[in-house]
Amino acid sequence: MTDTFPLSEKYLDFLKHNCSAEFLEGTTFAGKTTVGIPKFMFQVMNDTSGKPSIIAGLDLGTIEKNIINADNGLIEVFGDYEQGGCIEYNPNGKDKVRMPHIRFYTPNGIKIIYILGYDNVKRWKKALGGQCYGLFIDEFNIADMDFVREAFMRADYRLCTMNPDDPNKECYTEYVNKSKPIEKYRNDAPEELLKCLNQPQTSDWTWWYFTFEHNLSLTEEKKTQIIESVPKGTKLYKNKIKGLRGRATGLVFDLQPENVITREHALQHKFLRYSIGCDTSYSKKTHDKLTFELIGITEDKKCILLEEETYNNKDREVPFAPSDVIPMLVKFAEKCSTLWSINRLVDIFIDSADSGTLSEGAKFKRLSHCLYKFIPAWKQTKNLTRVQLQRSWMGTQDFLIVDECKDYLHEMDAYSFNENGELEDSNDHSIQGCQYAWLPFKNKIGNWELLKKIIKDDKEEVTYDIKGR
Repeated sequence: MTDTFPLSEKYLDFLKHNCSAEFLEGTTFAGKTTVGIPKFMFQVMNDTSGKPSIIAGLDLGTIEKNIINADNGLIEVFGDYEQGGCIEYNPNGKDKVRMPHIRFYTPNGIKIIYILGYDNVKRWKKALGGQCYGLFIDEFNIADMDFVREAFMRADYRLCTMNPDDPNKECYTEYVNKSKPIEKYRNDAPEELLKCLNQPQTSDWTWWYFTFEHNLSLTEEKKTQIIESVPKGTKLYKNKIKGLRGRATGLVFDLQPENVITREHALQHKFLRYSIGCDTSYSKKTHDKLTFELIGITEDKKCILLEEETYNNKDREVPFAPSDVIPMLVKFAEKCSTLWSINRLVDIFIDSADSGTLSEGAKFKRLSHCLYKFIPAWKQTKNLTRVQLQRSWMGTQDFLIVDECKDYLHEMDAYSFNENGELEDSNDHSIQGCQYAWLPFKNKIGNWELLKKIIKDDKEEVTYDIKGR
């Protein structure tokens, strides 16, 4: 298989891994089905129970197109029986086996694999009259749950592939969220997906997350073509391109190429003030991030995100604490002063809900007499109002992002509204940190006379005065 479909290290580890149930989740075109099916077939090949197995998908035609006759599909990988291979597909049944099935000729005898569309209730109920060895469910996130419940309890080995979908679906709450990644790859996935795996692990159930990057046969040209074919801001883009679960109906921000600039372009602007925003998290159990964001406000009233750093405690043997963060912030500020030739004081706004870090900041300043001020972030402006302001600035190119701020740009392509029109509580750590930096100076950005009507419910009458330091 590796001659025609090169395998990444993660896929090789997946092929070697043994467990009773595996869930493959991730982006479209990640190779989940292409690699998952051969593993399933090898498991069936080595079974000595004599029980039949099942390959299930949306319907018979979809299974034939995506699994049996596809490039790197069953016929191509294992060979057609009539031409000397070991796969004999009988879409109309054969002999005593009246349902569509595959006869898999192996060293351990002929294995019968039923081909079932979970759209055909009458047919799959016939197939589930007894026990089976292997169960492969393609597109698990859209599978009929009555079929899933019946089939799962009758199989010894289960392998399911899926794209991320609505996190409240029963397939997640009843099955996927009861699995866990292996230790080597436990942090190799978006934090919001790992948060979803919040139920005690059932037996040895294992969760795998795959993306475009793990499909070594996918060219950059093809990857670009796939990504550009799906409209940004849609649920489809979030689920299949970003590889994130969500009921989102649209992205919060419409990021356009003109909103992203190079460092060289940013250096051409004349800046009147700078500030740093810090959103904090110390959890070792999640991928919530500690974020540092430097913004500059120009003489022509543009806000530019210039520099960022992000950290999390998930991968650290020795986790950082509030006492560590303040020196980290000072080091970040000093680095920014050098990189951006900043010759004026820079204030640091820290999440006002984090009293521990703010206390450490006050102590650090008292002991070191450093020039930086550690100020509680202004959070009276509602989240939705902040979003409205920033969307307005982006539309007039008054909010710009240096292209090296990759974590921030990633969040811009993921932060979404849910189906109730509410802002989701994820994909916003860098965004929040940046907001803390510009909120005190929002009346210095863009067309304030027009935009101040948006924040009529904002209790803040006078924004932070830099002269009052």
